[in-house]
Amino acid sequence: MVPGAQHDVDFMVKDSKRFADGGGWGYAEFEYDAASDTFRPGTLDDKPPQANDAKCGVACHTIAQKRDYVFTEYAHR
Repeated sequence: MVPGAQHDVDFMVKDSKRFADGGGWGYAEFEYDAASDTFRPGTLDDKPPQANDAKCGVACHTIAQKRDYVFTEYAHR
């Protein structure tokens, strides 16, 4: 597979004390601007909308709850 143009960068941080209300995970999303080669925090105006709190990914990740809220894993080599 060859990736297309970069759109954003997403992060998940596991910390059950700091993010207890998010299944132990905190989330962040940064939108990429190719023209300036910079990133900015996601906002509610983006598609999909991103709230500016550590719980912004909880709703989407609940479908992966059985896998500790993680969609993908590193492949075995």
